[in-house]
Amino acid sequence: MSSIYVDVVSAEQSIFSGEAKFIALPGEGGELGILPGHTPLITKIRPGAVRIEKIDGDEEFVFVAGGILEIQPNKVTVLADTAIRGHDLDEAKALEAKKAAEEAMQNRSTEIDFAYAQSEFAMAAAQLAAIARFRQKR
Repeated sequence: MSSIYVDVVSAEQSIFSGEAKFIALPGEGGELGILPGHTPLITKIRPGAVRIEKIDGDEEFVFVAGGILEIQPNKVTVLADTAIRGHDLDEAKALEAKKAAEEAMQNRSTEIDFAYAQSEFAMAAAQLAAIARFRQKR
C-alpha cells in the first residue's frame, strides 16, 4: 500500500506524526487533497481543519490557525501558527471568541481595530466549522 509521511507541528508542539493514505486541508487557494507521490509544493494554509486518513483507516482531525504547507513526494509537513487536535477543540470558547469579535467590529475605533476583529472573527468561525466537521466524523 502506498503511503505518505505526515508531520503537523505548531510552535508549541508536534501534533501528529505518522503514515497516511490521504490528507485534506484548507490551502490559500482552496481545499487541497494530497495523495502519496503528490507534486512538490509550498503554499500558505488558511485556518480550518486538516483531515488525515491514516493507513489503518482511522481519521485524525487537527484545527490549524493558518501556516505553511510543504509537500514532497514522500512527506507532507504542516507548519501551523496554532494547531489543536480535533478532540481538544472547545466549542464554548470558540463561540465566545466569535461573539467578542462581532462586538469589536461594531464598536471599532480605528480601521486597525476593525481588521483585527475581522481576523479574530474568521479564526473563530473556522474553528467552529472544524468542530462541526470533527463531530460529523465521530
